[in-house]
Amino acid sequence: MCGIVGYIGHRDAFPIVIKGLERLEYRGYDSAGIALFDGNDISLSKTKGKVEDLRSKAKEISQAGSLGIGHTRWATHGVPNDVNSHPHYSNSGDLVIIHNGIIENYESIKQALKDRGYTFQSDTDTEVLVNLIEEVQKTEDVKLGKAVQIALNQVVGAYAIAVFDKKKPDEIVVAKLGSPLAIGVGENEFFIASDASPFIEFTNNAVYLEDEEMAIIRLGKEIKLRKIKNDAIAYPNILELQMNLEEIEKGGYDHFMLKEIYEQPRAIMDTYRGRLLADQGIIRMAGIDQNIEKFVNANRIIIVACGTSWHAGLVAEYIFEDLARIPVEVEYASEFRYRNPVITDKDVLIAISQSGETADTLAAIKLAKEKGAFVFGVCNVVGSSIARESDAGAYTHAGPEIGVASTKAFTTQITVLTLIALKLAKEKGEFSQSKFHEYLSELETIPAKVEKSLLSNDLVETVAEVYKDSTNCLYLGRGYNFPVALEGALKLKEISYIHAEGYPAAEMKHGPIALIDEQMPVFVIATKKGHYEKVVSNIQEIKSRKGKIIAIVTEGDEQVKELADHVIEIPETLESLTPLLTTIPLQLLSYHIAVMRNCNVDQPRNLAKSVTVE
Repeated sequence: MCGIVGYIGHRDAFPIVIKGLERLEYRGYDSAGIALFDGNDISLSKTKGKVEDLRSKAKEISQAGSLGIGHTRWATHGVPNDVNSHPHYSNSGDLVIIHNGIIENYESIKQALKDRGYTFQSDTDTEVLVNLIEEVQKTEDVKLGKAVQIALNQVVGAYAIAVFDKKKPDEIVVAKLGSPLAIGVGENEFFIASDASPFIEFTNNAVYLEDEEMAIIRLGKEIKLRKIKNDAIAYPNILELQMNLEEIEKGGYDHFMLKEIYEQPRAIMDTYRGRLLADQGIIRMAGIDQNIEKFVNANRIIIVACGTSWHAGLVAEYIFEDLARIPVEVEYASEFRYRNPVITDKDVLIAISQSGETADTLAAIKLAKEKGAFVFGVCNVVGSSIARESDAGAYTHAGPEIGVASTKAFTTQITVLTLIALKLAKEKGEFSQSKFHEYLSELETIPAKVEKSLLSNDLVETVAEVYKDSTNCLYLGRGYNFPVALEGALKLKEISYIHAEGYPAAEMKHGPIALIDEQMPVFVIATKKGHYEKVVSNIQEIKSRKGKIIAIVTEGDEQVKELADHVIEIPETLESLTPLLTTIPLQLLSYHIAVMRNCNVDQPRNLAKSVTVE
């Protein structure tokens, strides 16, 4: 969850760290803090609130120093306030730490340290950790790096940390378990961050720490990597980043979410570029090509994911079963990991995550691998933990997604999963060559059809104005578009704080119809492809109870237009591809309602972009 940033080198650290925190604020925005070291004194500033509040408060301290660390927090232990904000000092004031994660056994460690005379200012597990490191330093008479290693072998939980000792002004020690950590490597300077966005304009070379690795970063030296458990030497793998600065700026849009909604035509095209060769009748995906027998001979595919990625997995369930005729189960990763699931070496597990760092999904991967299943990762962030833990995988190429509410992640995940399903359908003989070519050609047209769907923005904005003050909403869909109804409801909840629920349209009669009255907006996905007449019947049931109907329909539809209060059209496409279009007006609707309600669209309350703790 939280975002961490650090710098050591020849530049002033303050502007680098503070700008880096702004770029990582999607990871948490309950509080923020920064510590700067000029070789003699540490300047510390931290505050409840956002990074802009920290920027103002930090004017009160010296901003000198070429070593600095900063933190933007999503609160776990301790309420959001100035004291619980990071960074944290050790009791001596010599050590300073920032931490993303949870130390589960912090209470017992805290009591042991209290018994030895330590005092604590905050309620955080992080202050306990920095004092444990200091205690190890004193009792074991070891350097900072060794003290960090010994201390981390005593803790249970997840962490990405950066810690420095004022007695060693040329060194920062970092470590990782379960939470992401990247080290940017420049010319006699190093950058530390939860992802590469804080340092992309300074260097495109990065080292991503593996779980249970630590690094001692010293000026004038190469990065020294060690395994935390056994002190074995590890060797840094320096990757060349593909990200560019323009991708993480708003580009003239009012919000990142709106920018990312409008980036979907390009993102979908980038995702299938080089993979979808419609004119040749080929889908080329190395991760599938090299493991085709695993998929074709699988007893079933298990999809694990959380949030929006889980909804993409539900769409994939329809696609795989319908097109490739492979049984699929879709699981919440948070439940899957705890319910002792039946997994065999004949299963394929597909893990879906935008960030590639989702803690529950990572845990599900490890469980599946222990049981012998083949694990295939679908994620957006190159070098992320899920990408490294999976046996094979495919990136979505959506580009950085900064808005907390996922948009282009959803459509690009569906694109990748559709490519896989089509390839397997062809491999298994479920498709003729002509039918296969039809699907490839139609998928190739989707970016242009998304562009056309985005033209409904002004109409959607007028609908948003009508329903912005609603307290409850229902979203209905059938077949492929039932998961889109769930996703539409989630988007509205996430950013506008309106209670909304998604249902299969046929389930209305089994309870939810009791909620229908003239105050209830009902958003219905009613495309021509997919149980159209049944959905029309459901709309008539709502209409007879005076519910307000907002329908997403195929362009040219006349039947639903007669029944609905508002109609938003999308281009016609194959049924299995409709989710890539029907989701667009629902994303725009949530965005405009949130703006009209003066909500923080990109940083909705209580949420963070990457859920790296349980």
